[in-house]
Amino acid sequence: MEFSAQEIANVLSGVIEGNPDVKVSNFSKIEEGKPGTLSFLANPKYEHYIYGTKASIVLVNKDFVPSRTLNATLIRVENAYSSLAVLMNIVEKAKGNREGIASTAYIANSATIEDGCYIGNFAYVGENTNLKKGCKIYPYAYIGDRVSIGENTVIYPHVTIYRDCHIGKNCILHAGSVLGADGFGFAPEGETYKKIPQLGNVVIEDDVEIGANTTIDRAVMDSTIIRKGVKLDNLVQIGHNVEVGENTVMAAQTGIAGSVKIGKHCMFGGQAGLAGHIKIEDNVSIGAQAGVHSRVKEGRTILGTPAIDSKLFFRSSAVFGKLPEIYRTIGELQREIELLKQEKNK
Repeated sequence: MEFSAQEIANVLSGVIEGNPDVKVSNFSKIEEGKPGTLSFLANPKYEHYIYGTKASIVLVNKDFVPSRTLNATLIRVENAYSSLAVLMNIVEKAKGNREGIASTAYIANSATIEDGCYIGNFAYVGENTNLKKGCKIYPYAYIGDRVSIGENTVIYPHVTIYRDCHIGKNCILHAGSVLGADGFGFAPEGETYKKIPQLGNVVIEDDVEIGANTTIDRAVMDSTIIRKGVKLDNLVQIGHNVEVGENTVMAAQTGIAGSVKIGKHCMFGGQAGLAGHIKIEDNVSIGAQAGVHSRVKEGRTILGTPAIDSKLFFRSSAVFGKLPEIYRTIGELQREIELLKQEKNK
C-alpha cells in the first residue's frame, strides 16, 4: 500500500514541509533510509542522519529546527515517535483481519466463542472458557478450563494459559509465554520439601503486552495481578502473588520473587532482580542487573547489587578501580601509625 505525505499528515494532524504528493510504501531507520520509505527523528543526537537520509518522508517534532538543507519531505507532529506507532498500527490492521476456526482446533463444548474470533490449527480451548469478540488464538496455543479472554486480545503460538486465569481486552501474549503455572511454593520437611498447592490464579488487566517466554505464576491464594497498561519484555519471571502496577515496564530477564508489590509507572532494566515480600512504590526506576532486597520509596532511581541510590552508585563506581591503591595506602598508614606508637612508648 502507498500513502502520500498529504494522506499521512491528515491522519496525524501534521504540517508538511516539502512535496505533499510524494508517496511511501514502507518504513526505514533514518540512517538506512531508502527512496519510497518513511522514517522519523525523535532524538536530537541522531539529527546528523536526517541531512543524508534517502527516505522520502521524515516525521519530526514540531520544534525541530534544521541546521542544513534537507532533501526529504518533513511532516511536523507533536511527537514523532508516537506518531510512527500510529502509522504502524494502521498498516498492521490493513494487512487483514483473521477470523474463523480451523478444523483441527479443539474447542470444548462448554466453551463460548463470540463473533469475529480466530482460532488456528491445533489450538486448544478448555471447558467453560470464554473468548470475547475479536480474540485471535494462533496455532498450538493452549487455553485451559474456565479462562476468560477479553475483546481483541491476541494469543500467539505455543502460549500456555492454565485454568481459571483472566485476561483483559487488547492484550498481546507473545509466543511461549506461560500464565498460571504453579508458584515456587515448597515447605521444608526434614531433608526434603513438601509442595504447597497453588490454589489462586493470574489476572491480566487491559492493554497489557507480555513478551516471548515470559512466565507469570499463579497465586497460592487470591491472584497474581498485572495491572492495566503493563509491558513485559521477553524472559521475564513474575512470582506468585505479585502485583504489578499500571503502566510499569520491565526489560528482559527481570525476575520478581513472590508477594512483591510494585507501583505505577515503574521502569526495570534488564536482569533486575527483586527479593520477595518487598514494596516498590510509584515512579521508581531500577537499573539493569540491580539486586533489590528492601522497600524502595516513590520516585527513586537505584542501581547496583545490593541496589543503592543512583547518585551514590555513580560516586562509588568512580572509586572501584582505585580500591587496590587505596588498600595499599591504608596498609602503609597503619604501619606508620604502629611505628609512631612504638616511638611514643619508648
